[in-house]
Amino acid sequence: MTLDPQAKWVLDIAIQNKVPPLETMNATEAKAAYEQRAQKLCLKDVPIGSVKDFEVPGPNGPIPVRLYKPVSGGDDLPVLVFFHGGGWVIGSRDSHDALCRQVANEGEFAVLSVDYRMGPEFAFPAAPEDCFTAYQWTVENISSYGLDASRIAVGGDSAGGNLSAVVSLMARDKGIQAPVFQWLIYPATDAKMDTASHEALAEGYFLTRDLMKWFQGHYLQNEGDIDDWRASPLQAVSLADLPPALIQTAGYDPLKDEAVAYCTRMNKEGSTASHTEYPGMIHGFINLGGAIDQANEAIAEGVAALQAAFRT
Repeated sequence: MTLDPQAKWVLDIAIQNKVPPLETMNATEAKAAYEQRAQKLCLKDVPIGSVKDFEVPGPNGPIPVRLYKPVSGGDDLPVLVFFHGGGWVIGSRDSHDALCRQVANEGEFAVLSVDYRMGPEFAFPAAPEDCFTAYQWTVENISSYGLDASRIAVGGDSAGGNLSAVVSLMARDKGIQAPVFQWLIYPATDAKMDTASHEALAEGYFLTRDLMKWFQGHYLQNEGDIDDWRASPLQAVSLADLPPALIQTAGYDPLKDEAVAYCTRMNKEGSTASHTEYPGMIHGFINLGGAIDQANEAIAEGVAALQAAFRT
């Protein structure tokens, strides 16, 4: 396995420009720095049919969302409820705006991007509570926006993949309409961080062990939260009766082993999951479509899987 030249270029540029690691900053600084960095290597000026920012009500206050409709337009479109990555501490609708626009256009379906509460201001389990609330709101209300409430999927990258898996588990356990599909992009599934890939890839590929510990320190309230399935869905008692999933991993990502373990357990316990590894890639690559060609390949694969699920 060889690091992809484009991924290596991204890492080298950060070193050459002496970009400070996020874990050396306080949370406020890291949030601002990530927003700036996210705009540098994403696709630029992606057109969209329509985009609307609004808030959905939640038990802990309003939840900001952004609804994208594709350039192709149309009525009664299916919906992807998207949860952005960023370690449950950084990231926003804006950091993943280009990605959501691209997905909506390529899929010819709507995307609802959720700005859930994050640490350290709002510790676990605020994020999964908001994400589930936004999903439930979509099920109950999205038809008033001219969209198809019977065809709703969930998806997200990294922390967003974690939250997509958790929302699917919560929907199952609470007996509400399940998502038709889960698009889990290099998801964090086990906060223990004790896999072989965590050991082998702890340094040098953007998502370092120190950064992951920094995220956990700003997100989790105590060590006991590590074993809570809402933080570590791999710790759920059962992964049966879940929506089908596409799980994508990167070869140089410490999260890859726990994502594969989630896929294995889903299939073993009667759910259906497929796994694709992008062997030369690093964590976060799908949001770097302006610099990494395989980001667009991974998006195309995810979109095709969602389209197939929406057709069934």
